[in-house]
Amino acid sequence: MIRITSNELTHTCEGASRREFLRIGALGLGGLTLPNMLGVAGEIGGAVRDKAVVMLNLQGGPSQVETFDPKMSAPREYRAMFGEVKTSLPGVTFGSHFPMLAKLAHKMAVVRSYRHGIGSHGPAALHVAAGGNPTGACMASLYARVAGITNPKTGLPNNSILIPAAISPDYKALSAVPQRVTATGSLPPAYKAFDPSKGSTLLEDMKLNLPSGRFDNRRELLQNFDSLRRRVDAQIESATTFEQQAINIVLRGMSAAFDLTKEDPRTIARYDTASIKPDDGTMKRNSYAKQFSPVALGKQMLMARRLVEAGCGFVTVTCTGWDMHGGGKEYTITDGMPVQAPAVDRAASAFIEDLIRRGLYEKVLLVITGEFGRTPKINSKGGRDHWGNLCTLAFAGGGLKMGQIIGASNKTVSEPARDPVSSNHLLGTVMHTLLDIPNLRLRTDLPDDVHRAITNSQPIRQLV
Repeated sequence: MIRITSNELTHTCEGASRREFLRIGALGLGGLTLPNMLGVAGEIGGAVRDKAVVMLNLQGGPSQVETFDPKMSAPREYRAMFGEVKTSLPGVTFGSHFPMLAKLAHKMAVVRSYRHGIGSHGPAALHVAAGGNPTGACMASLYARVAGITNPKTGLPNNSILIPAAISPDYKALSAVPQRVTATGSLPPAYKAFDPSKGSTLLEDMKLNLPSGRFDNRRELLQNFDSLRRRVDAQIESATTFEQQAINIVLRGMSAAFDLTKEDPRTIARYDTASIKPDDGTMKRNSYAKQFSPVALGKQMLMARRLVEAGCGFVTVTCTGWDMHGGGKEYTITDGMPVQAPAVDRAASAFIEDLIRRGLYEKVLLVITGEFGRTPKINSKGGRDHWGNLCTLAFAGGGLKMGQIIGASNKTVSEPARDPVSSNHLLGTVMHTLLDIPNLRLRTDLPDDVHRAITNSQPIRQLV
């Protein structure tokens, strides 16, 4: 929406401020048409399903043992340090810090045999985000290349990323490494994720400010509209894709999707992770741990639900602080798990319950993963090191077959014992959820490498 405001503060007879006294939809400005702002690539056709994906990326590498495969039958140096909790699935346990998700295990599918073998943060993060596809583009960018940069109905970006700073500028100091999960590979930069934490001065130019006494002057009002139209049209011509997306969100009235004040306070409270912070002892030893506080995670997940409900096809949510080597300036498992895990437990369980309550559970697929797992054996510093031979991976919703454990780890939780799952399977699961692959095969407007990457991917067979 275009906002018309006055530079004088007056009040109506009802007591309402008239500083903002009119809103006008985009259709009122003839020059600001949708094709000017939407970089939709290719015809959508019938290949795009009415589905969405939210990927909760646990940056740093979550331990597969302390999350969803505690393996309490293993020797002490291998099994979960904090024990286990029973789930709603008979005979299945999660790490003890996940009691809320444990109650929802029948609504989830946990993979205990995901392996890609990469043990370096950057390469592993890029690999997982891309599902190992040869274009090097993250899955969200691949999807945007097929579905279009923006949703044609709502104007929301089809590929968005929510870091802590997207919730509030107060969280700018919190750690986030969005570049590790937003690569576009061989695709143009236009397909990079929309990051609402980045401001755009262009949005300020969408506001038409008039002296209150001139509102009744129709000719002058039209002149001001014309001036606004020319100014914004001119800037759109040179705007980046990011700015074009931001403009479109305003013009289409979809900025409300980013406004958490629209939510019921009880819903906000259910998601809220603001009270979960590193303890004083951890802070005293490692003051840098403050940057890993998951205080914003709950609201990131709530905003993700608002975005997919409003038409965004793929949202990535980042949560850092999972690099728990131990010793020196590093988190130990004892430092990190009591902070990061309860935040994920609360935020992810609230998200799943919210999807169910709002009738979105079959439509939206939640993916929980990180760049790699952790070494099965606890090291001498009380932590676990990088490990690409077994990684954390879990799903919920999306119309897939939930309530199951897929694959199994070996006795030391170090590698798959059966039914190994690869990154191509992750890619296939996501793409087969979002896209109608038979119809996609008929598309002739996609680059060959994009077409092959998607159509050659294979979903996890137990899920479909």
